[in-house]
Amino acid sequence: MITRFAPSPTGPLHLGHAFSALTVWQVARDMGGTALLRIEDTDSTRVRPAHEAGIYEDLAWLGLSWPTPVRRQSEHYAEYDAVLEDFGKAGLIYPCNCTRRQIADAGAVPGADGLVYPGTCRHRTMGDAQAADGLRLDISKVLERVDGPLAYLEIGSGAPDLIKITNETLLNTIGDPILRRKDTGDPAYHLACVVDDALQGITHVVRGMDLYDLTPLHVLMQVLLGYPTPVYHHHALITDADGKRLAKIDHSKALARYRAEGATPADIKTMIGWRD
Repeated sequence: MITRFAPSPTGPLHLGHAFSALTVWQVARDMGGTALLRIEDTDSTRVRPAHEAGIYEDLAWLGLSWPTPVRRQSEHYAEYDAVLEDFGKAGLIYPCNCTRRQIADAGAVPGADGLVYPGTCRHRTMGDAQAADGLRLDISKVLERVDGPLAYLEIGSGAPDLIKITNETLLNTIGDPILRRKDTGDPAYHLACVVDDALQGITHVVRGMDLYDLTPLHVLMQVLLGYPTPVYHHHALITDADGKRLAKIDHSKALARYRAEGATPADIKTMIGWRD
């Protein structure tokens, strides 16, 4: 059993991260497995060395340890590019230069990953791709290549539950996802995450419920690439008194700040309602 905690160094860790990390290590411990740390630093416009250093400091302070070396996604772009090259040869991706505003103005509906792409650039081919273009996966063409029903095992609710994935879910709530970001050329989360999980031999993906609705896409890509599908454990999210999810995008209080104010790891566990 191998699982992972995979934070992005685009901001400091907060209470929600602490809950997720402790959950990952607890699941690994309970199953007699290994918890890896992975640094998902593919957002080149937002990652900061100080935030990455803070991740190591905060996790060690919480009493968590992990095998080394740690996989840093920014060191493996060639592996992600190789997958994109294969997708391109198979006609499964297309270039896209749409902005968020253009996507919204085209009447896109809300979906699992923001707005479901309306297909504006789907007519384009890789032959006219420009350096600044993003690359999208054509879900309809992928589904033509995948045989049989898709499903995965979810254990986050306690008893194992086989979750079946429909084509309608993939087409109508996910659509054609970005696999390479426009302008920066950075690999998108969906691509790097799926490739890394396979290359690292991840058998159990333990992560928050905020990513639950994206799991069908990841399972589809695993099947397409011939990767094994891990078991999934989507844990509950830490919220504030108003029920709002704690996240760095909301400027939640950093673990480092609690530490500087004299808090102990036991205090953090009390704040998040943690039980060992």
